[in-house]
Amino acid sequence: MINLEANLRSQATKGSNNTLRRQGMVPAILYGGEEKNELISVSKKNLKTLLDKENFLSNVLKIKIDNKEVNVLPREISYDVVTDEPIHVDFLRMVKGRKIVLEIPVRFINHEQSPGLKRGGVLNIVRRKVELKCPTESIPKELVVDLDGLDIGSSIKISAIKLPENVKPTIIGRDFVIATVAAPTIVKEPEKPAEEAAEGAEAAADGEASKEGEQATSTDDAKKPEADKDKKETAPEKK
Repeated sequence: MINLEANLRSQATKGSNNTLRRQGMVPAILYGGEEKNELISVSKKNLKTLLDKENFLSNVLKIKIDNKEVNVLPREISYDVVTDEPIHVDFLRMVKGRKIVLEIPVRFINHEQSPGLKRGGVLNIVRRKVELKCPTESIPKELVVDLDGLDIGSSIKISAIKLPENVKPTIIGRDFVIATVAAPTIVKEPEKPAEEAAEGAEAAADGEASKEGEQATSTDDAKKPEADKDKKETAPEKK
């Protein structure tokens, strides 16, 4: 479990929050359970390191406040509209026995073991995340889909994924599809419009006519010296 240091703060005014941000801290709130809400702040540097990791909003963290440790789940992050820096975070306390709704990411394994993908098929992912209702002590980090043995035309449904005990999808009443192995897509070259085809034919015809004209001119030019020669041979001699 990932640890994150936090400090208590006494004020929640705009001025005090801006002061914290200038000091490299991000204001946050800790809520949920029977305890009252707590105003805290966390290091922006440490928070951004966690944000760069995958599935931040579905990972349980352990926040250390003074000498107390609390298991929490990040629920909402606010960002500055200009700098895109985190400016506030909501953390939910994990209370044993309670359930929470989360979007859990799906990971696909054994691509190379799928006959369909080997033959040029395409993995068509319908859902990259699945919304689940989970007990706080049984939150899965990811849902794993094994592609081993899947051929073209196969579909992977939620029933094929083994879920932890008491973890259920929020979509009930149907066995919805997570992904399919589809046939390869063949891209056809678009046909030329009739107008362009006609222009092309006309241009080709003009080219042929021009070529024939050039050949005819060349032939006439080639015959001219012979004609002149004949005239010279038949001209009467001067006395």
